[in-house]
Amino acid sequence: MRGSSITTAVVIAVLTAVWLASGLFSGEATVDEHPTLKDLNGRAAQGEAPTAVRGRVIRASTLPERVNVRGRTENKRTVDVRAETTGRVVERSVERGDRVQKGDLLCRLALEDRQARLDQSAAAVDQARLEHEGSQRLKTGGLQSETAIAQAKSRLAAAEAGRAAAALDIERTRIRAPFAGVVEDTPLEVGDYAQPGAPCARLVDLHPMLLVGGVSETQAHRIAVGAIATGRLATGAAVSGPVRFVATQADPGTRTYRVEVSVPNPDYALRSGITTQFQVRTGETVAHKVSPALLTLDDAGAVGLRTVDDASRVVFNPVEIVAHEADGAWVTGLAQVATLITVGHEFVVAGDRVEVTLEEDAKDGGSPP
Repeated sequence: MRGSSITTAVVIAVLTAVWLASGLFSGEATVDEHPTLKDLNGRAAQGEAPTAVRGRVIRASTLPERVNVRGRTENKRTVDVRAETTGRVVERSVERGDRVQKGDLLCRLALEDRQARLDQSAAAVDQARLEHEGSQRLKTGGLQSETAIAQAKSRLAAAEAGRAAAALDIERTRIRAPFAGVVEDTPLEVGDYAQPGAPCARLVDLHPMLLVGGVSETQAHRIAVGAIATGRLATGAAVSGPVRFVATQADPGTRTYRVEVSVPNPDYALRSGITTQFQVRTGETVAHKVSPALLTLDDAGAVGLRTVDDASRVVFNPVEIVAHEADGAWVTGLAQVATLITVGHEFVVAGDRVEVTLEEDAKDGGSPP
């Protein structure tokens, strides 16, 4: 009984193996290999009716090349105008927010005994001059040595230097604006005793205003000094001006290169520290403006557009996107004038024969930004 069960099991196993083997060697494949786009591209549609598509003739336009920079406004310079001598502050002619011109009085220190010292120095000059002139007359008569004459000349020079120093000390009691600007701070008050180096007023130069930002190492070499930049501040104000500086060393923290644009600001309407975005024009390129929906990929993953050649065959054109706008993308890689497939491009491949119906608006896109 046991031997009969073993024999039955062996027979079933053999029959199962034979059945599986018969399907492996004589069965038909259930799934065909799906053809790739590359295969389809190589198959010319000989003898077949052309595929109906719609298209339009597009013509290239000159597109300005720009580098986009995000930054801020920055005043040209900020200077603490300091005292150069000692003295009590007897007058402060400005308040915070005042506009001043170059040479305007900011603070005045007490003269104290400075005028007396100037008068004394002037008298010393007169005396030294008389002594020098007398030595010259004695020299003519042979009654004065060269040494005595040189000493008299030296005393005259020292007296004149003392007078100039006394006059300069008086001038330093009047602290003046070194350039036109706005008073940002006034540390000294009337009655304070100023020491050399004490700040009388902080002066901010707002004309011209600077647009400051950082660009990457791949963009810095494209920007030239003198190139025109245009931008818009966070406040909505539109600004423009030439590039005045491009750094040759990268910032250690951000690894970007500083770019400065000079913007006229004669009425001081622009404030320092406002966020801004500006563009620097770096050149021109020839490009087409197309709808992003028409962009497609080939088997290699290249981005491109499908056009129609003179033989009514589809051509795949690899393109490069060089700029974006709200209503389209600017691309390079097409012929100066090309017939672009706008409807039906997803149903044809390179090499297919098509029948194109041109749209009434034969030109795609608009004028360059």
